[in-house]
Amino acid sequence: DSVRGGLTKANDKHAKLGREDAGVDGLMAEPHTTLTNPPMCDLTKTMACTLGGAESARTNMTDQQHNNLEPILHVHEIANKSGKLHPEVYIIVLPPMGIISEILPTFSRKPLFGYPVVVFSGATIAFLGFAVWAHHMFTVGMGPVANTAFALTTSLIAIPTGAKIFNWVFTLWGGKIRFTTPMLYAVAFIGMFLWGGLTGIMNSAAASDYQQHDTYFVVSHFHYTLVGGGLFGLFAGIAYWFPKMTGRLLDDKRGKKIFWLFFWGFNATFIPMVIAGFYGMPRRIYTYSSEMGWGASNLAATFGAFAMGLSVLLFIMELLRAARHGERAPADPWDARTLEWTTTSPPPVYNFAQTPVVKERDELWAAKMEKREIATLPPDKGGIHMPGGSWMPAIASLGILFGGLGLLYSPALGFTGVGIMLLAFFAWALEGEGGEHIHPMEAGQ
Repeated sequence: DSVRGGLTKANDKHAKLGREDAGVDGLMAEPHTTLTNPPMCDLTKTMACTLGGAESARTNMTDQQHNNLEPILHVHEIANKSGKLHPEVYIIVLPPMGIISEILPTFSRKPLFGYPVVVFSGATIAFLGFAVWAHHMFTVGMGPVANTAFALTTSLIAIPTGAKIFNWVFTLWGGKIRFTTPMLYAVAFIGMFLWGGLTGIMNSAAASDYQQHDTYFVVSHFHYTLVGGGLFGLFAGIAYWFPKMTGRLLDDKRGKKIFWLFFWGFNATFIPMVIAGFYGMPRRIYTYSSEMGWGASNLAATFGAFAMGLSVLLFIMELLRAARHGERAPADPWDARTLEWTTTSPPPVYNFAQTPVVKERDELWAAKMEKREIATLPPDKGGIHMPGGSWMPAIASLGILFGGLGLLYSPALGFTGVGIMLLAFFAWALEGEGGEHIHPMEAGQ
């Protein structure tokens, strides 16, 4: 009862804050009506509210309907005005997905299975990411129609994600797998992101989300998606391209030990949170009664978090060590498949002395299999143009930043930012060609 009473007070406080932010004086006198009895909007009106048409959705409402709906509209408007329409959650994980699609074929000695499907599913995920943000709001009282609509879009986004996972698994199937450090991170990415996706499907059911909402179950799901997906993929990419970037090799044995520490620390942190969430532990609390039965899960998560933090520190230390004292890397240390591995490690500033002619999807691999040289274009008599330095791109980027902030907060700031951007672009264009022309072929490079 004490816990329930505390949560009730916290909910009342948040409800009051929401009403004050919305600026609706009439709601202050009717706190219970606001959150417990929202109007049941039809889908058309709901989408109008959520996609920026709040003003048009407010017309033809009675004062009571307007007061009831205002806090819900306010939540959607925050999402619109702050740019947090949820696609950034998916966009964060799309680059790691591309990294994994590069690493798996290299270390399984097979082409990427279903390449067109992998590419198309990535574009589909980016598109559907704009239509799922309200799955965080199943408990605010949007109504059954809106809840159902966003439950369907959230479930729908699992289809292209599942297609990617199946393609990655089929890439591994029957391959001659080498478990190097990058490959360990890549394979772990598949498992961790799969678990994050499965728990996301559980949250996409509005009825199930009522039990899981704002509990540590959601915290675990979120981290399995972004850390299990984003960070595992990022570490895989760093370990894979580190030799090409620095010309030095990471110690593979040390890298594998660091991987296992990170892997077990990560799971020891977030698996207990699933259990604590099922037992009803709410998020955003710093203390709780020992009688709640959450102590063991939180203790395990604490040990796991320290292990995970230690592994990240060791990973950074290994990068620094290898960058200074690592073994020299050849041009193609992984026997890889893409063209960057045809240049030296690290590559020259101009990348290729002669531009390669690409005839196959994996031109380097095809050349290896066919035992032929990669064809190149004849060298340009004028040499390779290397651009000079300029401050204008940095100034233009600041203008874009101010312009974006202006869209959210101040039209004057927005127009100022756009003006800075345009002036920087014009100044950049008037600087002329600049730079220099180099002739690597004449220098014998």
